[in-house]
Amino acid sequence: MSVTPLAAHPSAWSAPAFRGRIGRDARSGHYAVPRRYRLHLSTACPDGLRIAVVQSLLGLDDVCPVTFLPAVPDCPDGGHTVLRPLYEASAHRYQGPATAPVLSDDWSGRIVSTHAPDITRDLARRFGGDRPDLYPCGAESEIETVERMCAQGIEEAAQGAGAVGAERADREEALETLVGSLAALDRWLDGRQYMIRDQITAADVELWATLVQLDTVHRHHLDAAAVERVAAHPALWAYARRLAAHPAFGAHLDLDAIARRHHARCQGLEAAGAAVQILDWTAHAAAGSGTRPQVNRP
Repeated sequence: MSVTPLAAHPSAWSAPAFRGRIGRDARSGHYAVPRRYRLHLSTACPDGLRIAVVQSLLGLDDVCPVTFLPAVPDCPDGGHTVLRPLYEASAHRYQGPATAPVLSDDWSGRIVSTHAPDITRDLARRFGGDRPDLYPCGAESEIETVERMCAQGIEEAAQGAGAVGAERADREEALETLVGSLAALDRWLDGRQYMIRDQITAADVELWATLVQLDTVHRHHLDAAAVERVAAHPALWAYARRLAAHPAFGAHLDLDAIARRHHARCQGLEAAGAAVQILDWTAHAAAGSGTRPQVNRP
């Protein structure tokens, strides 16, 4: 079954988004069968980290195995050589980068999806069964709200606050948006263990991966005063620390890989905030992690 890729993004490190879905039964083409599908992930990438955590929380190692990829792609266009056969089999005369994450179909040798939110939802809904309910009934709108806040209020705002060459007023406005979003989350999490329920949900995976990216990547382009403002949310960062100690989260956290990916992609200069780490992620992850995943080439 062929999946038509959507329009390409302008970045040289981006690829067309394949948006196939895993359905309920054989009528959907792609349907849930153990060991039919495979994930191809780099946990140095935020989306790869999110999917890896979801896969671990659901305990899907024997149902939907993972091939872990190097932090830095081996192709000049930002793609992985080992993924090129999948892309070429999935799109006629494909010439773009073969990027991760990828959910592939071992039966056809083609790509099902490269869209991280769809992948995590399909893993949870089609293979969940009696496993942890990461998308509880009635929680979809809350999870989507958290996803938007992470994408716009944290990710985009942090990029804007540290943008090299941007007007000072624009950077300050972005920083205020960032700090305001963190403050709102801090107030919400004060006295709570998890984001929207009394158990881990997809909202927690989304927020945690975003906070990892904020402290390990975006912080490098903020000045020290800005990082101090970002760090001044004790409930929020205590929450991030607790999740880092959970085996499904901490086992996939590789700070060296994140740093290598960042320095391979980033053209901007580091600011004073690079020296002000908010959390000791390694220590907290070590408290709950087992053996860290190894790069496994297909």
